[in-house]
Amino acid sequence: MALISYDDTDAAAFAATRELPRAGLGNWRHAVQQHLRPGTGTRLLDLGAGTGAWASAFTEWFGIRVVGVEPAGAMRARAQHRPLLAGHAGAVPLRDSSMDGAWLSTVVHHLPDLDAAARELRRVLRPGAPVLIRSPFPGRHHRISLFHWFPEAVRVLETYPDLARVRSVFATAGFTVSTVEPVAQTTATSLAECAEHLDRRAHSLLQLITDDEYAAGLARLRAAARNATGPVVDHLDLLVLR
Repeated sequence: MALISYDDTDAAAFAATRELPRAGLGNWRHAVQQHLRPGTGTRLLDLGAGTGAWASAFTEWFGIRVVGVEPAGAMRARAQHRPLLAGHAGAVPLRDSSMDGAWLSTVVHHLPDLDAAARELRRVLRPGAPVLIRSPFPGRHHRISLFHWFPEAVRVLETYPDLARVRSVFATAGFTVSTVEPVAQTTATSLAECAEHLDRRAHSLLQLITDDEYAAGLARLRAAARNATGPVVDHLDLLVLR
């Protein structure tokens, strides 16, 4: 079972609050372009595509074919991107060596069998194609603002697969080269906007802390937002494996 099983309520909250403004994603666009090298005919798998926001962005930015795979029907129902297939990381519904890259955004902690997922990605990717994993990793959270206001969420993050675990699993599956780099994104135009639109149901990290811990963190965030200026800039890691 995934860490969170997204129902209609969770999926609606995710679509409303977790789809980042394209204007703040320039660094992600550049990083993916550098590692994927998209061109005519490039086919990218978006595994755990959610509501399809990243798939739509890559289609618009690079003019490539992005095939989304998402297990939660509630997420698929809210997605505008096509094709978006029902499926999961342990049984990807694609042919062998049919894809030129794979994108996994904040999804590795939801995979019940990371080893099976790595083997499936090795199967569906052509030799040398990159796996691009966007994720918070344990011990590497210090430039993600959510943990400043909700420090108890670090306890949840520590249950996620760490870099060493992910690299080891993918090495066993035949991925032999990896790099990791933090990538900056503008998560919100202001802390006030962040506080106004935050929805606990859209964040696994916040669903899995206690109600009291969430209330205390929300109070800290709202208090800080009254005096803060400037955008909210976070850094998530991009792990690249080939």
